[in-house]
Amino acid sequence: MRSARHKETPPGPGYKWVALSNTTLGVLIATMDASIVIISLPAIFRGIGLDPLAPGNIGYLLWMILGYLLVSAVLVVVLGRLGDMFGRVKIYNLGFLIFACASVALSLDPFRAGAGAMWLILWRIVQAFGGSMLTANSAAILTDAFPARQRGMALGINQITALAGQFLGLLAGGLLAAVDWRAVFWVSVPVSITGTIWSYLSLRETSTGRPGRIDWLGNITFAAGAGILLAGITYGIQPYGGNATGWTNPWVLTGLIGGVALLLAFCVVETRVADPMFDLTLFRNRAFAAGNVAALLTSIARGGLQFMLIIWLQGIWLPLHGYDFEDTPLWAGIFMLPLTLGFLVAGPVSGYLSDRFGARFFSTAGLVVVMLSFLGLLALPVDFDYGLFAALLLLNGLGQGMFSAPNTSSIMGSVPAEYRGVASGMRSTFQNSGTALSIGVFFSLMVSGLAATLPDTLKSGLTAHGVPAASAAHAASLPPVSTLFATFLGNNPIEHLLSSEGVLDHVTSAQRSVLTGHTFFPQLVSGPFHHGLAVVFGVAAGMALVSAVASALRGSHRPVLERAEPTDPAAARTSSARSQKSRKP
Repeated sequence: MRSARHKETPPGPGYKWVALSNTTLGVLIATMDASIVIISLPAIFRGIGLDPLAPGNIGYLLWMILGYLLVSAVLVVVLGRLGDMFGRVKIYNLGFLIFACASVALSLDPFRAGAGAMWLILWRIVQAFGGSMLTANSAAILTDAFPARQRGMALGINQITALAGQFLGLLAGGLLAAVDWRAVFWVSVPVSITGTIWSYLSLRETSTGRPGRIDWLGNITFAAGAGILLAGITYGIQPYGGNATGWTNPWVLTGLIGGVALLLAFCVVETRVADPMFDLTLFRNRAFAAGNVAALLTSIARGGLQFMLIIWLQGIWLPLHGYDFEDTPLWAGIFMLPLTLGFLVAGPVSGYLSDRFGARFFSTAGLVVVMLSFLGLLALPVDFDYGLFAALLLLNGLGQGMFSAPNTSSIMGSVPAEYRGVASGMRSTFQNSGTALSIGVFFSLMVSGLAATLPDTLKSGLTAHGVPAASAAHAASLPPVSTLFATFLGNNPIEHLLSSEGVLDHVTSAQRSVLTGHTFFPQLVSGPFHHGLAVVFGVAAGMALVSAVASALRGSHRPVLERAEPTDPAAARTSSARSQKSRKP
């Protein structure tokens, strides 16, 4: 009976702020947990007794990061569609509960070595399932709760918090891993439990569910196609045979071709079923289509920026400036704070202004700023002046904040009310897929650049400091992706390799000091790395430019749903009828 009265009680005038605060907490913890393990992976692997750089363990490392991203990319549309059908708040609340349970299980990992890693990977996937329920429905809940004149501001705060969570997760992971590796997962437990109780007690369904049948064939073809495609890209960055990457691996090729084929089949299915999961007719709306294309490309560029900055700081710049390799993960998170600050400043402001002056100018101008910041990073030397570096990061954050909030508002305001759940899921799918794709795209570009020059540079540098030719040749034959992961994890790969082979016991103390010092490896790889970095940032700048063009082509439109406060049933019925009429071809 309590739940029935709870549902019948109309939300008060302050409900929209309750919805904003709760959904913002939900997307913050969901996106923080997507990145929190990146910085803390060294501590996690030490805690479970697993060497992350052993060749057979690279798969564990990749899936610890990418398992969460893959699930988020694949399931958000499905869960947004279920929110449209059965209630957005109901699916959102369930997501908080699943996320809380998975957080508890992650912090209680009872195993070690490979079994411990598998426990963490599987529960991370469950956690991602709950997180996807949160992110898939949060924008739709806010769009229902806020009037059109305030929607951009609300979605701006929510969206920028989600993006900032990716970078705050890096900082939190570094701080918590220094205390205990389990603390990386403990932090989610009280937040998710509090959020679960709060959401069940405070959130209301302010829109009527749209009856329909579950599109099983569409769900299966989309989940299988997207999952297989992204998994193929994941394994494509690992070495295969004598190649630095695995793009010629038959299994990778099968995954890429099979994934694309299943996604094409999914598109055919969606045009033939009565209640499609992925409403392709929404792409007839220019604002919706252009906004999602811009979001996808920007997400790819942003993901590449995140990973390249971590490698740049942890592998080269911080050691060159006297930081121990073990401390670089934490300091990399700290030195990237200007990027997060830019998000937090520009997001709500641009969201508020876009409510008054339209989304196209702010989103397009923001992408132009992002492109200029990439060109600025491209011009920096490897050993840069931090003041200029921080200014470029702040500029990039401001540009992304200017783009993200108005773009999200434009996408969500361009669809009828009853399609907001699936539209929110589709938007999240493009964004999350971009992050997963960025790893395959930019790591492949970087690995290819390193493979051309790193082996010879590494071999000659080692032999010049007393390492026997055979040992130097063996170290130089290490796949470039392993070198990247070593720097990504805050390890000195030279010390790691030579210690495991006992080479350091056969060189002089002076040579040992040089080889294991702060500057030998960064100076050795700075040339090859900068070549790869130039390619990466050049491609990212190009993507930002194409995104700006797509954003400019969205047109100037008014939201489909111009309605009164959601507490006005008559206005809601009138605007719903108007939106239904406006959707008809």
